[in-house]
Amino acid sequence: MGDARSEFAFIDWIRARTAPHPSVALGIGDDAALIRFDPPGESLVTVDMLMDGVDFRLAETDPRAVGRKALGVNLSDMAAMAGRPLAAVVSVALPKQQGRELAEGVYAGIESLAGQYNVAIAGGDTNSWDGPLVLSITLLGQPTGRGPVRRNGAQVGDWILVTGELGGSIEGKHLSFEPRVNEALVLHQRVQLHSMIDVSDGLAADLYHILDESGVGAVLSADRIPASEAARRLAGNKTALEHALGDGEDFELLFSVSPEDGRRLLSAAPFDTPLTHIGEITAEKGCRLVDAERRSSPLERIGWVHRI
Repeated sequence: MGDARSEFAFIDWIRARTAPHPSVALGIGDDAALIRFDPPGESLVTVDMLMDGVDFRLAETDPRAVGRKALGVNLSDMAAMAGRPLAAVVSVALPKQQGRELAEGVYAGIESLAGQYNVAIAGGDTNSWDGPLVLSITLLGQPTGRGPVRRNGAQVGDWILVTGELGGSIEGKHLSFEPRVNEALVLHQRVQLHSMIDVSDGLAADLYHILDESGVGAVLSADRIPASEAARRLAGNKTALEHALGDGEDFELLFSVSPEDGRRLLSAAPFDTPLTHIGEITAEKGCRLVDAERRSSPLERIGWVHRI
């Protein structure tokens, strides 16, 4: 009889509760998973690593919420390219002092979101060490027939739109956000998306990723940017607008479309998640923020950056 506390016992536990999935021809139990892809057989692949003390604080957080976030950030990246998520592989480095109970809680959080978005858990790797909890998930998906949406297609004159509300994610949204997978697929079907990204580093920082890749600039209307109630509660040393521009981990969709498509989306909302027109793409490089009195100022690249 094997050691009930070994990694193999944990893998057996996961395997026993992992249902068959049509996208997985071979799943947990071999050295690699075999994933089925529909024609033309292209795959979108994204990976995110989360660490205790950086992306969450385990001492203050339910392990289920940590697991849910770990898959959620990958789903948000898949949404940013209007892809359909299919299967995930999960790697986890567990602190030795918490072990199996922690692992099961984390997996339960992953499993809950995987079920919601019909994502197969196809395999992964488990380890233990003397450091903090580290989770890395690689998500595989497929582009739709219209292909993936990239960051580099913004065109001069485009409207810039964003889903949901921004700022103050530290109040709880960074753990409980809903990845905008379904919204992205609906948008991709309804209109021609010229560029798109998910707001993970902050609205300003992520907008600049689009502008840099597309070789264009932008003007944002300060009074249109949808600051969340959490951003307003946090307003003090920073305004609600500054929180909305730079806090990050909102995991909303930021995208550009033609003015005609923008009007079409706003006149007949394609889903319940709010859509806001916050600015326009310009030929002049950089980004400017215009206030309600039409005063214009440069918008800095504020947001989250990992220092290496």
